Amino acid sequence: MSTSSADSTFHNTRWTLVLRSRGDAPEARTALGELCEVYWAPVFRFLRSEGRTDDDSRELAQEFFARRLTRGGFDGADPAKGRFRSYLLGALKHFLAERRRNEGREKRGGGAVVESLDAASHDTAPGLQIADASAAMSDKHFDREWAFAVMDRSLKAVKADFEKAGKSAHFEALKPWLVGDTDQLSQAEAAKRLGISTGAVKVMIHRLRKTFRTAVQTEIAETVPATDDIDEELRYLIDVLS
Repeated sequence: MSTSSADSTFHNTRWTLVLRSRGDAPEARTALGELCEVYWAPVFRFLRSEGRTDDDSRELAQEFFARRLTRGGFDGADPAKGRFRSYLLGALKHFLAERRRNEGREKRGGGAVVESLDAASHDTAPGLQIADASAAMSDKHFDREWAFAVMDRSLKAVKADFEKAGKSAHFEALKPWLVGDTDQLSQAEAAKRLGISTGAVKVMIHRLRKTFRTAVQTEIAETVPATDDIDEELRYLIDVLS
């Protein structure tokens, strides 16, 4: 499906939400809270993937978002600089690095300032740079969790539309063709369950997939600077889930 057919649905982009989350007005606090809720799962799972326990990962995620809620939110995010998920991952890495530095200072000297080993001999010289072999893998894992979150939110949006139309049974019967879980269910069995013909089921599955794709595009549109980036981001989402 071309993104042009879905452009009319892209009214409240995630970047708009980011910009609206700035300031101390009640509306800003609401928008900031929604952003934290949307990205909770990718942040938690990223932390968990680095070998932390569930409890430690949950505690760190809570601390990270608590700081966002009390220290200016996402004021540093800029649509001109790229995708929000990239900004968020950078903010998370900065948070973890700062936390490690603080913990290191406490262990070494009870909070005393300790000169870093990679400190430059003068202010303008670069410090020692050591490549982190696991960084690219960690970034990929975060993006994979972001993709799962996009898919989950899109699936819930489609389900809500079916429920609003009084067709919850149709969604539950046809959902396997969205999530790849059709090993134990044939289209003929789904048709029997719904009391319609197999041909009608085929048509409904086709329409459901188009609706789901539009929902995914809508969700993706909330994380990129412009609608021109949607198709590229959709291809990337498919790639990280493959």
